[in-house]
Amino acid sequence: MKDIQPMIIAEGTFYPGQSGTVEVVAGQLPSGNQVSINAHVFRAFQPGPTVMFLAGVHGDEVNGVEIVRRCLSNKMFDKITAGTVIAIPLLNVYGFNNFSRDVPDGKDVNRAFPGTSTGSLASRIANGLSKNILPHLNLAVDFHTGGRGTYNFPQIRYNPEDPEAERAARAFASPLILGKKAPAKSLRRSALKNHQVSVLTFEGGENLRYDSTSIDAGVAGLHRLLYDQQMIQVKPPDPVRKTVHLNSSVWIRASRAGLFQWTKKSGYPVRKGEVIGIIVDPQAIRKDKRIASPRDGIIIGHANSAVVSQGDALFHIGWKQ
Repeated sequence: MKDIQPMIIAEGTFYPGQSGTVEVVAGQLPSGNQVSINAHVFRAFQPGPTVMFLAGVHGDEVNGVEIVRRCLSNKMFDKITAGTVIAIPLLNVYGFNNFSRDVPDGKDVNRAFPGTSTGSLASRIANGLSKNILPHLNLAVDFHTGGRGTYNFPQIRYNPEDPEAERAARAFASPLILGKKAPAKSLRRSALKNHQVSVLTFEGGENLRYDSTSIDAGVAGLHRLLYDQQMIQVKPPDPVRKTVHLNSSVWIRASRAGLFQWTKKSGYPVRKGEVIGIIVDPQAIRKDKRIASPRDGIIIGHANSAVVSQGDALFHIGWKQ
């Protein structure tokens, strides 16, 4: 647990019981406009953990932005009685404004950690977060969605070698919990390695689309996590459905191009050999291609794109070994 001393973030200083917003300048666009990280800081009088809720690392993933925005709007963080919350509803402002996952140079911020102050724009944004925010934290939740045309059933991911992260994931209690190692240079891996900070990754819905199921699951999980950390006294609602814990997953990819239709979607269990989708030839020359599950498990993500190319991801199947 971090000491409850004055917290200095860039140009902002926050004492116990004090709240406010601070701007961390991370880079500059060709127009001259600054790329900044706007962090909302809430400090209780009583000591406790420091938790960050972060969204918009990928600018087109709006469900996470809405989850953090909604918690700010309904003043959930104003109700904390111990510890500190740092809420960043939108990290990648450029991507958000341009309906893009990435920044102008095409790089992915979540593959640029810990970043440097002299690198690409993605690296500078990652560095701004790593240098100014991560040193203060005990725990963080990074909110994401599926990529272009891919829907992820609400799930929380954690590093299986991090017991604190697993405990926090169980407290968050989203419909699915997936223990799987984080990608190289991601926030989740870098924060643990360089700052000993446990990071959970929430996935829910798909890019550029509101999904009420995922948003509600994210807000409820955030509330449960604060309650578990003894930072808030208002008891959260119990999970709507029983949490399923998974530790392995595999993607099913299109063996050929065509028009794709799923017959079973995310959140549903599947059996080995069960047909869960079909690819048809738009020219009506070749026979239909049935997509079968390679094993027993549960669909944790599926493609909503009607037109697919060979090699495109169609289904993400998870299971417990």
